[in-house]
Amino acid sequence: MSTMHRSAIRAPLHVAGLCALALALTWAVAALVPATHVKDAVALYDFTLLGRPRIDILANAVLYLLDPPLYILWGVLLVALAILRGHPRVALAVGLVLSLAPLSAEALKPLLAHPHARIGDSEIAAASWPSGHATAAAALALCAVLVAPRSLRPTVAALGMMFAAAVGVSLLILAWHLPSDVLGGYLLGALWVALVLAGLRAADARSRSTRLGRLGAPTAAGGVGAGVP
Repeated sequence: MSTMHRSAIRAPLHVAGLCALALALTWAVAALVPATHVKDAVALYDFTLLGRPRIDILANAVLYLLDPPLYILWGVLLVALAILRGHPRVALAVGLVLSLAPLSAEALKPLLAHPHARIGDSEIAAASWPSGHATAAAALALCAVLVAPRSLRPTVAALGMMFAAAVGVSLLILAWHLPSDVLGGYLLGALWVALVLAGLRAADARSRSTRLGRLGAPTAAGGVGAGVP
């Protein structure tokens, strides 16, 4: 495997490592620092003040897009698009991320439950970190970028960021989660995508090396992953 290939694989692994570190720090600060309990609750209370009947309706509509049946539909559409574009590995990676990211969020909640301060009428259950909705939103947005053609990725990335942000704000306005829960969800979704991207690039590099080796061509020829983001 060439130096170029190794560098391309290391980049998402570094991102995954940073996400894991940020996840650990976010939970530690949110769970173990008493002053953060109050600041988290105050921030949530400030967001709930934005609530109005029409805004609440809009927030619920945004979160409805992540209800299980619709979430599965978006995932199927992304997998199908990757297959149609001739990238079966990307399709498999997207399926893994969209399955494992929200499942891991739900598995972590009872394991990392911690008490929250309460300000106003909003009361958040102890097992709320990380937010499953925020995890799903981040995973969907980033997977859409993986599947999109290169020319459209900046647009898809911008739209995905807007969607993920709308989900996070909706969760706070409706007092479903604390800000630290939302941040944890974003980081968890990004962690899964970074891991599968590293796997995709490693698999693609091995395939290229094998294919070029059979042809007697230098394995360092070309860039990494003609079919991998």
